[in-house]
Order: sequence, then C-alpha cells, then structure tokens
Amino acid sequence: MFSHLRKLDWSLIIAVLLLSGVGLLTIYGIGSDDSLVFLKKQALFLGLGFLFMMSLSFFDYRIFKNNSFILVIIYLISLLFLVFVLFSQEIRGASSWLRLGPLNFEPIEFIKIIIILLLAKYFSSRHIEMYRIRHLIISGIYISLPIFIILLQPDIGSVLVLISIWLGVIIIAGIKTRHLIILSLLLIFLLIGSWFCLLKDYQKERILTFLNPEEDPYGRGYHISQSLIAVGSGGLFGQGLVDNSQAGLKFLPDQHTDFIFATLAEQRGLIGISFLIALFAFLFWKIIKIALSSLNNFSRLFAIGLVIMLFSQVIINIGMNMAILPITGLTLPFVSYGGSSLVSIFLGLGVLQSIKART
Repeated sequence: MFSHLRKLDWSLIIAVLLLSGVGLLTIYGIGSDDSLVFLKKQALFLGLGFLFMMSLSFFDYRIFKNNSFILVIIYLISLLFLVFVLFSQEIRGASSWLRLGPLNFEPIEFIKIIIILLLAKYFSSRHIEMYRIRHLIISGIYISLPIFIILLQPDIGSVLVLISIWLGVIIIAGIKTRHLIILSLLLIFLLIGSWFCLLKDYQKERILTFLNPEEDPYGRGYHISQSLIAVGSGGLFGQGLVDNSQAGLKFLPDQHTDFIFATLAEQRGLIGISFLIALFAFLFWKIIKIALSSLNNFSRLFAIGLVIMLFSQVIINIGMNMAILPITGLTLPFVSYGGSSLVSIFLGLGVLQSIKART
C-alpha cells in the first residue's frame, strides 16, 4: 500500500486540494446563512471525491483499456440517466438534475469523464487508421448522442465542453487536415442551425446581451454588469471576506456557482485570482507531463482529454465572468459549489493517478 502511495503524483494532489480550498474559503466569505450550508455540503463533497480518487488509484486503469464492453455498458447507462433528466423538474429553465434524496445529481458531469474514457479507448487502437473517415463518423456518433439529449435540457456550456474534448482527442490522435477542415465547416453549420432550431429565447438573449450588456443593465445584462463591478471593485488586494459588497449583499447572482470567480476577485483582488490561475496552470502542466510520460496511447489520450475538459471549463467560466464570453452556466472546476462536478473530476483524477502509478 505504501509503495503504491509513493508512486502517486502528490504535487498534483496538493494543487487540487489548494484549488478546492480556495473555493471553500470563497464560499465562506460570502457570509450569508445559505453560504454556510453550501460550505458544509461542499466540504462533504470534497472529502467524498478525495476518497474516490484515492480508491481509484489502486484500480488498474488497463481494465478500461482492454475491455470495450465495460465502457459501452457504462456509456449506455449514462445516456439513460440523461434521458431521465429530461423528465425531471426544471430549475432556472433547464432540466439538468436528478433528485437523489436531499441532493441534486447532474449526470452530465459524469458523462464527460465517460466520454474521455470511451474516446481514449476507441482511438488508442485506431490511431494509425485516422485517415479513414469512418472513425470520425463513429466517434462523432458517440459524442452526438449525449449532445443531442443535453441540448434538449438545455445546457450549452456542457455541449461546448464535450465538443472541445472530441476535437482535442481526434487532433492528438492524428486527424487529417482535410477531414479537420470539413469537420470545422460542419460544426459551423450545426451552430447556425442550433441558433434557429434548438436555442431557447432566454439563451439567445444571453448571447445578444453579452455583445452589449449596457443596453439593458438592470434586466438581461444584470448578471454581466454585476460581475464586472465585482471584479473591478476587488482592486489589487480585494475587499476581504467581510466587507465585500457585490457578493455579500447579493447584488451579484449565483455567487457560489457560476460567478464564483467574480466573488473571489472581489474578496481577494488581483493577487487572489493570479494565485488561482497559477494553480490551474500548474495542474494543467502536471497532467500534460503525465500524458507525455505515458506508456500507451490510451493513457496518453485520456490525460489529454482530461486536461482539455478542465481547461475549456476554466476558460468558459472566467470568460463569462469577465464578459469576454456569453453566460453558459458552466461552473469553475474545484472552486464553484457543486457536488456532481467536484466528485466527477476527482473520479477522473483517480484514473489519472492509476495511470501515473503504473507508468
């Protein structure tokens, strides 16, 4: 047991715990009664996720590498959960949660990890055949089924993350330039079609408001305006955990989830968000380092898929907090409140640690 623990990447674990600690401290700094409830739940999710990560590190990841049947079964079960979600109660215009007793469970957070495993398995044994268009079509079907169901919920942010994972994995696997150009054109047509056929009115308003939030600062542009005020009011050192106005007085919506980056900026200022970004950069570097030292294509593609998932979520969340990207409702990994997101990422890190221990 101790010999196994010595093989784990403890610097990566420390970085992850520091990121989670930043999230807990930021939630605590909001100062409301609700934030204390969120803090206790998030601490519980953190402990559960850490336990899952350590347990999975003892699990031989090569079971996924050598058995397609197991992954396909898990994939089909996850699709079934996504379908169940469509019949659940809507929360803020979206059906993304299943009720499990007192907790809300988001299947989409776990299917991101399952998709990474599935794509890594599929392309690990076919990378020398990437010139065949049928592999793109088959992998595209794997990714299209959950995307179609998620669009019905709807959850545009998660769709963008899944597309980013797929594109990143096929590029690393060795897609031909001609196929990449054709694929890019198809995605452009898909986005145009989604605007007219799939996006709801409030989602279109979010995108249009992002382009000009000052047009309706107390209506559709309220979230973006308050987020920018919170980020700007933090200054260099922040307002502290007690006197912050935007988050503490609830002018800033969703302080503990979607806009926790703006909350952190207000509490800790430029110094705080610089520390956060440095931690994420270190985490990405450690995962890429594990990918480069991996002994087989499966583990390499899984690590790349995991870092793409985390990087895309970080960019989208920070971008929408800074009014650089439209609001999509995507949380900041490790930092935002959310049990499903936190536990699922720790599961992915558990597989990654299993890879590290056996490299």
